[in-house]
Amino acid sequence: MKGIAVVSALLALLCVAHAGVFLDEKFDDDSWESNWVYSKHPGKEFGKFVRTAGKFFNEEEADKGLQTSEDARFYALSRKFEPFSTEGKDLVIQFSVKHEQNIDCGGGYVKVFDCSLKPEEMHGESPYRLMFGPDICGPGTKKVHVILNYKEKNVLINKDIRCKDDVYTHVYTLIVKPDNTYEVQIDGEKVEGGDLEADWDLLPAKKIKDPEASKPDDWDDREMLPDPEDTKPEDWDKPEHIADPDATKPDDWDDEMDGEWEPPQIDNPEYKGEWAPKQIKNPVYKGPWVHPEVDNPDYSPDSELYKHDEICGIGFDLWQVKSGTIFDNVLITDDVEYAKTALAGLKATQDGEKVMKEEQDKVEREAAAKEEEEKKEDAVDEDDEEEEEEEDKVVPVHEQDHDEL
Repeated sequence: MKGIAVVSALLALLCVAHAGVFLDEKFDDDSWESNWVYSKHPGKEFGKFVRTAGKFFNEEEADKGLQTSEDARFYALSRKFEPFSTEGKDLVIQFSVKHEQNIDCGGGYVKVFDCSLKPEEMHGESPYRLMFGPDICGPGTKKVHVILNYKEKNVLINKDIRCKDDVYTHVYTLIVKPDNTYEVQIDGEKVEGGDLEADWDLLPAKKIKDPEASKPDDWDDREMLPDPEDTKPEDWDKPEHIADPDATKPDDWDDEMDGEWEPPQIDNPEYKGEWAPKQIKNPVYKGPWVHPEVDNPDYSPDSELYKHDEICGIGFDLWQVKSGTIFDNVLITDDVEYAKTALAGLKATQDGEKVMKEEQDKVEREAAAKEEEEKKEDAVDEDDEEEEEEEDKVVPVHEQDHDEL
C-alpha cells in the first residue's frame, strides 16, 4: 500500500500546509525503534514486534509493518508526538491490520493517549482518550471496539460492529466530528455512524421515570381471566400413575425374603393433569401500565462530547494467543480527505496478497499430496519386501532318490 510513496509524500506536504497530520507512520525503515518505546511495566511478559511484510504481500519492502512475533504474550508499545487539541476539528484515527496468522484470539486495536502517557510505564490500566480497532476471540467475538473516555470514564459504544476476520490487510478508520457525530469505516466503506450522545452512554438519560407516579390501585393489566362460570368435571381427578394391571408376582418371589410384592407403576391413560378453568377476556382490561417519564434534572447537554483538549500519544496494548498480526500505516489527522488518499493503494495490496497466498496454498497442497503419495508407495514397497523375505524363509522339499530293483 506504500507503493505510491512519492505521491503520498507530496500529498502529506500539501496537507500539512492547510491541515494537521499529527502522525503518519508507515514503518518504512528501522527508525521506528527510536520513536516507539516498549513498556517495562512489571508483572507481565511482553512480546516483541518485528518489521516485516509477512508471508505473503504485494510489494515486500513497501508492505512492511510491525508484526507480533511471540505466541501467548501481552504487547505494549507506544510513541508520543506533538500535542494537539481537537477543538473545532475532525479527528481521524486510521491504521491497517493484517491477521495473516488467521488469529484465533487477540486484539488488533490501538489506544490514543493524552500527554500524561509514559511509554515505558504503559499497561492495561493506563488512562487513554479512546480505543479503536478489531478484537477477535473465537467465533463469538469478532467486533470493532470504539471506546471513548468522557470525564475520566471509559464508555463502550452501544452498537455491535463486526470486524474482518480473514488473513488479508484491512484498514480501520474512525472519524469523530465537531458536530458530535462519528463514522467508522473499514477499507474506506462506512460500516457504522451516528451521534455520540445516542450511541454511547456518555450523559445521563434525558428522561427518567416520574418518581411521583405509580400504577393506580384499580389498574387491571390482566388481559385474560379465569372463567368464573367454568367448573371442574366430576370425573376429572384421576391419579397420574396406576399399578400395572398386567403385572404378576414372579414365581420365585419370597415374601419373607423380598417383602410384600407390589406391582410396578405405569402412566395412567385417564390422567388429565391439573385442572384449570378456561380463560376469558377481562372486561376491565386497561392494557399494560406505562410509567410516565419526566425531564431528568441531572441531564445537561454537552456540545463538546467530541473534544479532546490534548492528544499526543498512541500505542498497542494487546494480548494475543497466536502471534502474526501486522500493523501499518498509522495515521492521526484532522483531514478526512487526506485519510482517503492514504487508501489509494489498498486494493492493489489486497489483490497482491491474495495472489501470493493462493500460489503458496497451491504449492503446499501439491507438496502434501506428493508426500501422501510417497507414503503410500513406501508402504507398498515395505509390503513387497516382507513378502520376499517370507518367500526366502521357505525351505524347499527334496524327494529322496529310490533305487529300483
